[in-house]
Amino acid sequence: MAAEVGNGGQQPSIPDYSLMILEAIDALKEETGSNESTIAKHIESTRSDLPPAHTTLLSHHLDKMKQSGQIVMLKNNYMRPDPNAPPKRGRGRPPKPKAPLPTGTVVSPPRPRGRPPKDPSAPPKPKTTPGSGRPRGRPPKRAKTTEAAVPPAPGVKRGRGRPPKV
Repeated sequence: MAAEVGNGGQQPSIPDYSLMILEAIDALKEETGSNESTIAKHIESTRSDLPPAHTTLLSHHLDKMKQSGQIVMLKNNYMRPDPNAPPKRGRGRPPKPKAPLPTGTVVSPPRPRGRPPKDPSAPPKPKTTPGSGRPRGRPPKRAKTTEAAVPPAPGVKRGRGRPPKV
């Protein structure tokens, strides 16, 4: 959003904060860099057309410029990066250097991830049983035999409750 709509229907232009920040850092010429409040005071003293949300916009643009590498933050002070400094490395282990390919080598695209799709023209595979010859899963219960269902002799009465140990 480049401009905010005011009460009168006008669109006041928001000044370019990145340019103002860099001008303030250059004008202050502090050896250890300039902190956020010093930059804000310098911008407020030089510019009069600042929006009401100046401090919020300033901190937002400082963070954005710090992430992009336009300015460097050191001990809570912002300064321009040293042109002779090596570039900042990312997090984690750096990737291994790749060996150059000989000339004339055609590079094939990498294999797609996941399971390959089925071939619709291939004949269906016959179902194979596992190597043990047994069916899968829990075996069914065996039917009770008729020997266990034989009633006891009619002359012997069983007592009530649990029979004693023998």
